[in-house]
Amino acid sequence: MRCDVLTAFPEMFPGVLGASILKRAQASGRLRIAVHDLRDYTHDKRRTLDDRPYGGGPGMVMRVEPIAEAVEALRAGCRSARHRSCQTILLTPAGERLTSSLAKELAGVGHLVLICGHYEGVDERVRELLVDRSLSIGDYVLTGGELPAMVLIDCMARFVPGVLGHREATVEESFSAGWLEYPQYTRPTTFREKRVPDVLLSGDHERIARWRKLQAAARTLATRPDLATNGRRREGGQRRG
Repeated sequence: MRCDVLTAFPEMFPGVLGASILKRAQASGRLRIAVHDLRDYTHDKRRTLDDRPYGGGPGMVMRVEPIAEAVEALRAGCRSARHRSCQTILLTPAGERLTSSLAKELAGVGHLVLICGHYEGVDERVRELLVDRSLSIGDYVLTGGELPAMVLIDCMARFVPGVLGHREATVEESFSAGWLEYPQYTRPTTFREKRVPDVLLSGDHERIARWRKLQAAARTLATRPDLATNGRRREGGQRRG
């Protein structure tokens, strides 16, 4: 899988992309990530990326021309046999919400071009002419799309075959089946008078599976009841099928 990131602040990325699982994924060749400075696609001495908004208002808006030139240059590679599928994504608070299922879907795309918005926003013609979909990582506003791009890459990478050590590592995670993940424990058995639940020490895999399902449901009802409602709807639909 290949990801090209377009940003006005490429210096924000090395720390995240150059460590842990993402570092190993790139070293193995399973994930190819390139971060591009949008200022390299400007043509004035000041390397200008933004301008005042038409109609007035606070802040500055990112210009369409450098973004268009960058996207079109990077998407030219989609014509090759290796990258037959390609999508351009704008990271913006106005986009659809990123979910685990959406990340899994995007992990199957051969080539992604990620546009990091910044300043007051991006010229709307970027969305209208260049973008396949817009994504948000939550109902809040950040200073730019750089952190959301990193979140998206990290979330997708877990679904790229071979990136995680265990084939089933993503199967029982939070949100994978509409529930939050059950509690996890490891050594020591007792810490500050808090003991690992006896059921996990029993060796009875059927009892453990039941306990984990109940704990996942209880945790979801307590902290994310909206997910619990959706989970019940999905299970009801499966039973009816």
